[in-house]
Amino acid sequence: MKLNLKIWRQKNREDQGRMVDYTLDNVNTHMSFLEMLDTLNDELIRKNEEPVEFDHDCREGICGQCGVVINGIAHGPLKNTTTCQLHMREFKDNETIFIEPFRASGFPIKKDLKVDRTAFDRIISAGGYVSVNTGQAPEANSIPVSHEIAESAFDAAACIGCGACVATCKNGSAALFTSAKISQFAQLPQGKVERNSRVLKMLHQMDAEDFGHCSNTEACEVECPQGISVLNIARMNYEYNRASFFKSKKH
Repeated sequence: MKLNLKIWRQKNREDQGRMVDYTLDNVNTHMSFLEMLDTLNDELIRKNEEPVEFDHDCREGICGQCGVVINGIAHGPLKNTTTCQLHMREFKDNETIFIEPFRASGFPIKKDLKVDRTAFDRIISAGGYVSVNTGQAPEANSIPVSHEIAESAFDAAACIGCGACVATCKNGSAALFTSAKISQFAQLPQGKVERNSRVLKMLHQMDAEDFGHCSNTEACEVECPQGISVLNIARMNYEYNRASFFKSKKH
């Protein structure tokens, strides 16, 4: 299979960047999208040209490191699929594919398709810790959690932090990511001690990272590889209003 690739190349954050055309022949349809980029880079290295920088790690859809915008869609055309899980059989022979980095104010481009997503780490760190008793593991039934709550918290915790929600949102909002991290703790007994301070600190940090505001278009849920629900954003808003009320009462 032959492919015509238009890839964003940018030397560093200060560089203006541009789309560069490449032609790749003999692409195996069983290749993953990242293996296809590996093949391109192998050819570029053989020609003594600069390879294309892109993020990846596990290549199993678990770590959330991979992520590019493919033909205008974060992670590409398949629903609930990361870039590393996308295979070239989803494309046609002689097709032109546009490949760009995730774009957002909170995700500055480091080089080519590689972006700086450490803003997510700072948002999580702002939430602080969870108070737990040290020592041996408690008996499983000593902290009763209903099946419904456990499943909902687990669904929120499934967020892999890839940033597709930010790249897809027209406002560059990190509301879905942040709400998932808040929701997974807010629903469980172990997370309720720091419940109020956590949501206030994480949302303050989210705003400080220059992410946009959520306008409820729900595009984030559509492109999320884990299918994280926008209902978590509603829960985050409730937690924020609740925490703000109790904070005002103290003053």
